[in-house]
Amino acid sequence: MSADAQTPASAGPGPQLATPTEPAIPQPYSRFALIALICAGLVLCYLITAPFIAALVWAFTLAVLFAPVEALFRARFPFPALTVSVTMVLAAILVVAPVIFVSAALIDAVADSAGAMAGLRSADDLPRLARDYPAIAPALAWIEGFADFPLIFQSLGERLEQWGTNLVVGSITGTITLLLTFYFLFYMLRDRVRIVQAIGETLPLDAVQFGSLVQDLKKTVFASVYGTAAVSALQGLLGGLVFWWLDLPSPVFWGVVMGLLGIVPFLGAFIVWVPVAIILMLDGQWSEALILIVWGTFVVGLIDNIVYPVLVGRQLALHSAVTFIAIVGGIIVFGAHGFVLGPLVVAAVLSLVTSLRNS
Repeated sequence: MSADAQTPASAGPGPQLATPTEPAIPQPYSRFALIALICAGLVLCYLITAPFIAALVWAFTLAVLFAPVEALFRARFPFPALTVSVTMVLAAILVVAPVIFVSAALIDAVADSAGAMAGLRSADDLPRLARDYPAIAPALAWIEGFADFPLIFQSLGERLEQWGTNLVVGSITGTITLLLTFYFLFYMLRDRVRIVQAIGETLPLDAVQFGSLVQDLKKTVFASVYGTAAVSALQGLLGGLVFWWLDLPSPVFWGVVMGLLGIVPFLGAFIVWVPVAIILMLDGQWSEALILIVWGTFVVGLIDNIVYPVLVGRQLALHSAVTFIAIVGGIIVFGAHGFVLGPLVVAAVLSLVTSLRNS
């Protein structure tokens, strides 16, 4: 038998597997499929991470702010777990304590206001107010002819009660977010060098471009936080000054409260001065109430929209209008943590565009 005839038999029985010389799917289509899978995975990762975005943003912000402090501690005590723990305690004292103070004061103020509104639901309230406050009797008589005043007070009281309930529920949610923030903060402080290296290896940027991006993000965090602190302190100072000028009680205390409230997005010093202005009007002190309303609206209220974009925009080398859009738009899109995340997104995009243009 010839060698040619024995070749099939030597291969053994059964079907033979051919070794393909080219992939079953053409290279462009396989790359497209891989990109599609990555995009789908990124969407799923976002959905998984979405409940933790607020905690991650605040943890990142605190990590950037307190990383230099932790580095000083670690230079003297080479025990990362200890130095990170001490830094977190310091952050809790400087950041968390004022937030708890403001939240407690706000909930108490809302509860007191709701109780005061509850006492003004009788049909005899307007005549009684007219007797107690003759100066506003004509205004009360005019209002009585056009509106159901007791019903308005009842509606306001119910709204305040509902707002107080939402604040309590929000405080529970905020407590959970706070715990998660410090959980993430521990690892961001301890492993920050490895985290930055991992991100740098993932992004398609060279060392110079990635370093520029990191510096821009750090600068954005510092500018946003310190800009907010400076504007809030200015609001508290201006609010305390008008309380002192009008001889209202505890101007220093309420100035501090107004300054702390200025840090909280969607709130502000008006939480304090608006009820005081209403009380002054009910007491017949119309000139003092008018001064407080004008000062609170056009000085304390607008200083935030004027000074903050200027301070932050100057630090970020951005136009004030762009900074304003980044801050306000970030708050609208992302919520309370948008005042940091909005400028971060804008700064990151501008840094990447600059890297692309210079490449």
